Amino acid sequence: MGGGRMPDDTTEVTATGIARIAGVGRATVGDWRRRHPNFPKPVGGTDTGPTFSLAEVEEWLRARGKLARVPPREEAWQRIESDPDGVRAALVRAGEALLRHPENPVPGPLGELADELGPFGAYSFLLGRHLDTHPRPSRATPPETAALMAAVAGPAARVLDPACGTGGLLAAAEGPDGRARPREAHGWERDPALARLAALGLALRGNVAVHVRAGNALRDVDAAHDVTGVDVVLCHPPFGERDWGRDELAYDPRWEYGLPARTESELAWVQHALSRLRPGGTAVLLMPPAAASRRTGRRVRAALLRRGALRAVIALPAGAASPHGLSPHLWVLRRPDGGRPTPGGPEPRLLVVDASTRHQADRTADGRRKPLRDELRRTVLDAWRTFDRDGTVPGEPGVSAAPAVVDLLDEDVDLAPARCLPPAGRVDAEALTRTRADLDRALRRALHLVPVPVTPAPPQGASLQGPLPDGAGQGGARRAGVTVGELARGGALRLCPGGNGAEPAVTRPGDVVLPALGPGAAHVVEPDAAGETLDRRHWLLRPDPEVLDPWFVAGFLRGAAIPRRTAGRASTTSRPDVRRLRLPRLPLEEQRRHGRRFRELAAFETALRRAAELGEELVRDTRDAIVDGTVDPD
Repeated sequence: MGGGRMPDDTTEVTATGIARIAGVGRATVGDWRRRHPNFPKPVGGTDTGPTFSLAEVEEWLRARGKLARVPPREEAWQRIESDPDGVRAALVRAGEALLRHPENPVPGPLGELADELGPFGAYSFLLGRHLDTHPRPSRATPPETAALMAAVAGPAARVLDPACGTGGLLAAAEGPDGRARPREAHGWERDPALARLAALGLALRGNVAVHVRAGNALRDVDAAHDVTGVDVVLCHPPFGERDWGRDELAYDPRWEYGLPARTESELAWVQHALSRLRPGGTAVLLMPPAAASRRTGRRVRAALLRRGALRAVIALPAGAASPHGLSPHLWVLRRPDGGRPTPGGPEPRLLVVDASTRHQADRTADGRRKPLRDELRRTVLDAWRTFDRDGTVPGEPGVSAAPAVVDLLDEDVDLAPARCLPPAGRVDAEALTRTRADLDRALRRALHLVPVPVTPAPPQGASLQGPLPDGAGQGGARRAGVTVGELARGGALRLCPGGNGAEPAVTRPGDVVLPALGPGAAHVVEPDAAGETLDRRHWLLRPDPEVLDPWFVAGFLRGAAIPRRTAGRASTTSRPDVRRLRLPRLPLEEQRRHGRRFRELAAFETALRRAAELGEELVRDTRDAIVDGTVDPD
């Protein structure tokens, strides 16, 4: 999609695309088609999924005051999405055009988007939109997990990802000084289109020599030998492959630690990564948890331990990578260097860290789960850097330890962190007393916050309308209402989806965060919880405080319902459209009156939740203490 591949009269758009550029729900588009005979007729698609001429749709919307100007990012995406050669081919042409911008300016919406976000930002936005819409083919590593893997690996001049997808791990790699990018980025990707997209994204970041090859790094043996001696390998290999080439590669020299079983493709990727490192180089691989304990892989695991190649196994929380139901592991490996002593002296050790449950239980002051990345990153990096320097760690029961390798070389060679760690300390009577005191305080606070009796509200519509920005909705038959989309178009709030690489949704105090799959957990960001970068499962609403009270917005959205027709598609190709959610039109002072009560209810809810958690903890710990014999039953 270069300078001459953005047609104005042949670009097609779906009903979902029309809804997005008009700031309405998809059902509204269907209503327009039924009610307005002059609505543009379909020009393609199918009976159940028609497509329309973008130019005709824009003209129709503009004539009715429903569209002043399609935002460049939406118009650019619509042209990408409707390209007759397919989205990936269009993204490749767009990336190639952006590489020449601004020296050779790109015309049309793509050029406008590049002027707004920069060439790399424009490409990241379009690629991110594609991955959000079609997440399965790419198997992308979440940015926070990619950044953690790069931080564990450390600075490097030459980096390799032998299964790079769209290049997220290579983009996260740290350069020789720990801040700049590596001088060389090497990648392999089986899908030629993804390989090209990865190469373009890395090239647009600049200041790095990019070498991304299309092919299978495990099976294209001759070509694979071209990439050796790198400083760091980062890899999120495909999990559970049985046809990874075991028969034809049985005598491959890469299997220094043993030929992996047919069901152990991940151990083949581990040895491939080690074979590509320089002596002393580091590899960090994202692995399925079963790879640490399957009996079919115990001989290879034992060999990796004996020769000092496997340095750490770190369990991450579920959701840290796809598939999201698993708690993946990070394996940290180092190619043995005969001239360099192994830290820890004559008794080699393995670092094991279990971060799979510890951080999931933490909550913010208002009762929500804390962002995983900061605490997870601190736990993992502190343990790894101490172990890498000293060869051991002080250890924390249930969280981290550095057992001696000789103690792990039993019949199973089970390296799952939960099985290698000493159990958490026993609960004693003093700990139970502290929990009981915390519970008493939480219950007293909940009782103090019990809502006072309420009085009946005035008849709906009696005197509830108030000033909002021009174009922000019309009054209804009962209480006058306005949609979130209308408020956004009128400037009363800013609406930003999470997971946008070009313009991250970073929270500020007073923002309203809305889960994409349902508004029931809408909440206002407090000062101590600000600074979180939202993922694609959330929306950020930033109200103008001169027009909207954030607690009023969050309170009414918590009682709203995303239309069923939209929510039913949440697990496929689109997220529910929060633009269709409605708020009542109230003057600002009336909003604040409602907001004060919603804030009180939120505090009461938090206190109840905290009391419930402490109660469950007290029951569980008391039972365990009785079973362990640390307290008397009476």
